[in-house]
Amino acid sequence: MRYCESPFFYHRRKTREVVIGDPARGGVIIGRGHPVVKQSMLTCDTMDTAESVKQTLDLVAVGCQLVRITAPTVKDAANLQNIVAELHKRGCFVPIVADIHFKPEAAMEAVKWVEVVRVNPGNYADSKKFATKEYTDEQYTAELKRIEEKFTPLVLECIRLKRCLRIGTNHGSLSDRIMNRYGDTPLGMVESALEFARICRKHKFHNFKFSMKSSNPKVMIECYRLLVARLEQEGPDWNYPIHLGVTEAGEGEDGRIKSAIGIGSLLCDGLGDTIRVSLTEDSPREIEVCTDLLNLVPKLTLSEGRVTRVPNSSGEKSLGLAELVPPNAFPFDPFHFERRETPEIELNENTKCGGEQLIRVVVTRATWDKVAAKIRPKDDVKPEAVYEDLNVAEINPTQDFEINCETQLVTVKDGVNLPAITAFRLLAAKLKRLGRDNPILLKDCLNPVVVSSLRLDSSAHSADATPLNPKIALLRASVVIGSLLADGIGDAILIRGEAGGGQSLRLAYNILQAAGCRSFKTDYVACPSCGRTLFNLQTVTARIKARTEHLKGVKIAIMGCIVNGPGEMADADFGYVGGAPGKINLYVGKQAIKFNIPEAEAVDRLVDLIKEHNKWVKPEMVKA
Repeated sequence: MRYCESPFFYHRRKTREVVIGDPARGGVIIGRGHPVVKQSMLTCDTMDTAESVKQTLDLVAVGCQLVRITAPTVKDAANLQNIVAELHKRGCFVPIVADIHFKPEAAMEAVKWVEVVRVNPGNYADSKKFATKEYTDEQYTAELKRIEEKFTPLVLECIRLKRCLRIGTNHGSLSDRIMNRYGDTPLGMVESALEFARICRKHKFHNFKFSMKSSNPKVMIECYRLLVARLEQEGPDWNYPIHLGVTEAGEGEDGRIKSAIGIGSLLCDGLGDTIRVSLTEDSPREIEVCTDLLNLVPKLTLSEGRVTRVPNSSGEKSLGLAELVPPNAFPFDPFHFERRETPEIELNENTKCGGEQLIRVVVTRATWDKVAAKIRPKDDVKPEAVYEDLNVAEINPTQDFEINCETQLVTVKDGVNLPAITAFRLLAAKLKRLGRDNPILLKDCLNPVVVSSLRLDSSAHSADATPLNPKIALLRASVVIGSLLADGIGDAILIRGEAGGGQSLRLAYNILQAAGCRSFKTDYVACPSCGRTLFNLQTVTARIKARTEHLKGVKIAIMGCIVNGPGEMADADFGYVGGAPGKINLYVGKQAIKFNIPEAEAVDRLVDLIKEHNKWVKPEMVKA
């Protein structure tokens, strides 16, 4: 199986064309080489027509091309008619996506008024009870027939009204039937979506796309890779477009890093036709990040037609990169995450890397000089080695090389005329061909340039050096380092694109935490707000963080409603979930422990629950 043409070259995945709305009046065409489309979601009550219209217009003004609105009930779905009518009166014809969970009757109402209906196979026709049950083949077939009876009417309406579907599975919200056969796995997510796709195809309906979302970027990446590989196995006419997103990414820097790792890495591999960055912030801010990610991809990728100049004994020789790649070399398993095996080595007298050691954070001498005086012995965020002091072999992977010692730390040499992701994958592939398992030091960029106070990115494969805004430095480092970590490549990392010493150090640790490689602080899984949300997510998230952000190694999920509740916060230790207006349910893992707690008391009760499970420590008092 394969999920892309090559892990070394950029090839945009070829998909069938899906038309959403009227392209002549604001609609979009996705797939078949059309530009990737940016999407976001409203945060208000769907019954509030005026606010829904206002938020839609605000999103369109900043470049949003698809607007998703939740429709949890038939009443909400019916009000989509009023929202769409008012938008059309104002000359706005942006396609609307109705988000449906649990209620097929709401989908049947929504499809009358909007261009796209999103269904989650895990709960569209199933009542999830987290039950354990063994299914015989006959029982499983009977369940599939029941699902077909529930889903087929929507498919037929989509055909009649020329609508589009998004078949979107979410990690943690799979049906009990799928869970019991496949587990809460990428394979389960893919098979769940394919079941619904087969029903569509049975009726010769092809106007749909897929999504595979998770709050864990590594899981999300595995899911999409497996989906694309399975679609290719099914046949050439299964080349449906896909929507990319990391669900419940959170807010601020953490939300952007998680989204950049998941979405950015897949975009760089040529996957993705629509994207959404899910932030616990005002929706227009999501579009800015989408735009920045899409603008970054050409700078981080290499097409097969590009040539690399390779010095040799007789002078320079122009080669296509295809000539440099070892035949049949794939430096990682794309469908099952496994960290690349390496020997353990010493970076310095205090720190080891490789083997089963943590992935280490290396800084330049310039960064060390800026931050060293501020580091306290107990600090979790601190440099673990200085680049200039390391015994590291700097290798140009476009050339032949030899490594005679497996305990030699290696990295890609600065100035190599390749994007960083390609260069490090090529290095790993060539080490594998040589039978070497040397630990690898990852870099976020191969051509750092600093001119006075101006940060410049003079990547060798781009014609001009351009100013590197800090927000772009964050996204680039997250895509490059995060992609490679998700491949299982890397034993230490070095961030140089962000010139601020303290900021570059913290960014390195935040990337490791988002990629699931280290845990130095509390991890939050927070959904973006929508019309289902039963409390103010931004305010409550800030309140919970203020009380708990010192709890290293604890993961807390903050979910606005039951839809994004016990399932989608799959691997969180504790959950704060909207159960009813003004009422909160508290979870330990997927198990609801406390019900209908008044919102005013809920954060205190969450802290009590953490204490009951011996996960609480007192915050250290910081001296002024």
